[in-house]
Amino acid sequence: MQNRYSIIDGDKKTILKIQKYFENTDDYVCIGASGCFNQALDTILEYTPDIIFIDVDNNKENTNDAFSFINELYKYVKEMPKVIALSTTKDEAYNCMKNNFCDYILKPINDFELRKSVARLKIKPRKPSDKLCLKSYKDYRFIEMNEILFLKADNTSTDFFMEDGSTISAYKTLKYFEKLLPENFTRIHNSYIVNQKYVSRIHFGKAKCSIKQHSFAIPFSKSYKENVVILEKSISKNALLSLN
Repeated sequence: MQNRYSIIDGDKKTILKIQKYFENTDDYVCIGASGCFNQALDTILEYTPDIIFIDVDNNKENTNDAFSFINELYKYVKEMPKVIALSTTKDEAYNCMKNNFCDYILKPINDFELRKSVARLKIKPRKPSDKLCLKSYKDYRFIEMNEILFLKADNTSTDFFMEDGSTISAYKTLKYFEKLLPENFTRIHNSYIVNQKYVSRIHFGKAKCSIKQHSFAIPFSKSYKENVVILEKSISKNALLSLN
């Protein structure tokens, strides 16, 4: 399961630079990027990142806010994320050290410094979670991962089709959940992600996947055929093979 990071910085170039670096790896997913501390706190409490990149630039008001934010975060989390400072100068390096920051990166950021900083943290891969939290305003809904049959894109939202026949809507894109879900979930179409546990048949001639104990026939597209081949091999590995 992918580790998570959050960016607290008002500079779009810095945000894009960090995101572009992590796009070239399969180990991390961005759970939020904002210059607003309240928005960042809400996202961090919801998705518990492993790393926080935070701007502590030499604007006095912003610097005070950054350190206050990190100190406040200690009140709400059981395990504190690793915190990496971002700045255009070295002026706040001592304050960051006193506040237990893990590293200090100077802007403009380059990939080499990011790579070294992340490598020093030695963060272990996350253990797969058995629950997924879907948040809508003040409503938190927790669903069991192993009860999800498949996900279907619906414009900018996503529908979860559950084992009990219910459908749950979430106001995030399918791409967002693709990064968040564990390896047993496979993207097979622009509009579909399936849970390997419930796939009972893969028909390459008709380009469809059947879902166990349900009448769903999920289409897969040419652009995701490689994923379907990997899915078939993964399922076949644990099945007795009989050729008709």
